[in-house]
Amino acid sequence: MPKHTQCVHSGARKDKATRGLNTPIYPSSAYEYLEAPENIYPRYFNTPNERAVVEKLCALEAAEDGLLFSSGMAAISTVMLAFLSSGDHAVIQRDIYGGTHHLITADFDRFRIDYTFVSNRPEAITAALRKNTRLIYIESPSNPLLMITDIAAAAAIGRDHHIVTAIDNTFASPINQNPLALGIDIVMHSATKYLGGHSDLCCGAVLGSTARIHQVRKAAVNLGGSLNALTCYLLERSIKTLAVRVQRHNANARQVADFLVRQPAVRQVNYPGLETHPGHDIARRQMKGFGGMLSFELDEGKCTADQFLRRLKLITPALSLGGVETIICASAKTSHVKLTPAERQELGISDGLLRLSVGIEDPEDLIADITQALSPR
Repeated sequence: MPKHTQCVHSGARKDKATRGLNTPIYPSSAYEYLEAPENIYPRYFNTPNERAVVEKLCALEAAEDGLLFSSGMAAISTVMLAFLSSGDHAVIQRDIYGGTHHLITADFDRFRIDYTFVSNRPEAITAALRKNTRLIYIESPSNPLLMITDIAAAAAIGRDHHIVTAIDNTFASPINQNPLALGIDIVMHSATKYLGGHSDLCCGAVLGSTARIHQVRKAAVNLGGSLNALTCYLLERSIKTLAVRVQRHNANARQVADFLVRQPAVRQVNYPGLETHPGHDIARRQMKGFGGMLSFELDEGKCTADQFLRRLKLITPALSLGGVETIICASAKTSHVKLTPAERQELGISDGLLRLSVGIEDPEDLIADITQALSPR
């Protein structure tokens, strides 16, 4: 079934009482159990509203099962704690979301979990493996430099060494990229972003095989990061337009990226849809679209990041990403602020690097706003 149709119809529960087309909201925290095939409870990740969304996401990611969480970080941390124990080792892609990086550096040592940060190249992942490696974790496209990892190659390494592989697929969305089909074991999303799509929800998602999700669920029930019925309902509503929104994000981001590469005040543009991007060929092979995210580095001798952000009139400096409106942030002060200056320097995150989440507005309006913000004063 095509993704546009899956977005609208998969997982939906029609209201038998009123014959309404939308899944009803089931706010109960208590469910009868005597005649039920299983005990239903919000913390068990099996309420009707959760299952409706999970079935829709399973259709989009070609997954057997999944779970919804109260945030993207709840999803990521639960997956890591489901597959890693004291004495285990994880291989982690170095260029990842700052919150994930901070989770690892702040908490893994006290859990006595060893880890190695590596580049996203397959040979670097292989070289870092140990006898006690239990997880390979990647992110593609990465936050905020839009680096592209060869997903099939990473999955093959995990498969050959009997190691679980997991990916943060937030930037791509299930419309642009399906890592399970490339051999990855676990796919995660900060559903706050493109899945929610309207800058009004906070949630996360994990998808995979029945066996893998069963293991994640055991940890999830104890950690308690479940999602309430109303947010599940709103997330299901949002996903109905996901394919339409992502197509517009893709088209707009390409136009903005093409414009930025021609600007004298811009040193570098990171967007996998550009033929000059070092990961373009891999992205073209494993992605159906290049996404709505890009980043660019200003020549701060011509225009500082703070000057540029304060001059914008339509584009809003704000946290998060993936909404219908275009927003921008300085990664050093937002998504990666918990990293030390040395860690940011090692990753290539300068003070002049700006991450742009391109929305669905008219692209000419976005380009006009960037133009006036870059103009010499």
